[in-house]
Amino acid sequence: MPADAGMVWISAGSFRMGSDTHYPEESPAHQVRVDGFWIDRTPVTNRQFNAFVAATGYVTFAEIAPDPRDYPGALPHMLRAGSLVFHQPPAPVDLRDWSRWWGFTFGADWRRPSGPGSSLDGLDEHPVVHIAYCDAEAYARWAGKQLPSEAEWEFAARGGLDGAEFAWGDAFMPGGRHMANTWQGLFPHENRGDDGHDRTSPVTAFPANGYGVLDMIGNVWEWTADWYSPKHADDAGKACCIPQNPRGGAEAASYDPRQPQIRIPRKVLKGGSHLCAPNYCRRYRPAARHAEPVDTSTSHVGFRCVQRQA
Repeated sequence: MPADAGMVWISAGSFRMGSDTHYPEESPAHQVRVDGFWIDRTPVTNRQFNAFVAATGYVTFAEIAPDPRDYPGALPHMLRAGSLVFHQPPAPVDLRDWSRWWGFTFGADWRRPSGPGSSLDGLDEHPVVHIAYCDAEAYARWAGKQLPSEAEWEFAARGGLDGAEFAWGDAFMPGGRHMANTWQGLFPHENRGDDGHDRTSPVTAFPANGYGVLDMIGNVWEWTADWYSPKHADDAGKACCIPQNPRGGAEAASYDPRQPQIRIPRKVLKGGSHLCAPNYCRRYRPAARHAEPVDTSTSHVGFRCVQRQA
């Protein structure tokens, strides 16, 4: 039985993981098999994370000032507790420069998602954010669960629709209906909020997929347990050789080759967020994936847990 009633059973099966039609890191599409598992029906909420902190006294990564020994060459005034917060610019900016809309904000953490002066008032059922990988792992251990593998996460997100573009089918807005919390307008300066949400939304605000799982697409990116690799393994081609419960890349290969001086390994994020837009980051799909350094927390990254059969 699952650890709590807030989990959904995903029966064992096989599916085509990845995509050959979008971003290169999603390719090649390949067949995999996964054993059955339980998955949280929603991302972990502020209410749930608060219960964990109250029970354990846990302090998140974003609430601890960085150790200068871990960041040689860092400017001393930057070695303060905080996290990355999205700030909407007033006019179009160069989309190649993410620093035009992301800023490291001192004092931003899961309790203060927009920085000092903000709070969780009215956000109990929103996904917890400003969660680094170690924070997600700590919660999962406390709850008697684990973080999902990338394959488990994607299998659950597809809701039984193998090969479909989205978690609900091939139309992004079937019948004009918003199916997930994403960005409407030209990112990052124009946010029309047509779906009724400017930032995060309650985890039950949008329809469940075919497995009864909510919020797998949009709202917040979600951590998985897999180390990042720049592409998937090749398709096995033969039924006898289809990978069973694959576990992604190797830690040593997960570093960012564009920044060889930074030796922080990266894990795979899945699902996209409320900042994914048609003109930027079309990653509001089950196949989409993103590399995130394990020491990084932001205002659009959360997580959910799984529980595997013994």
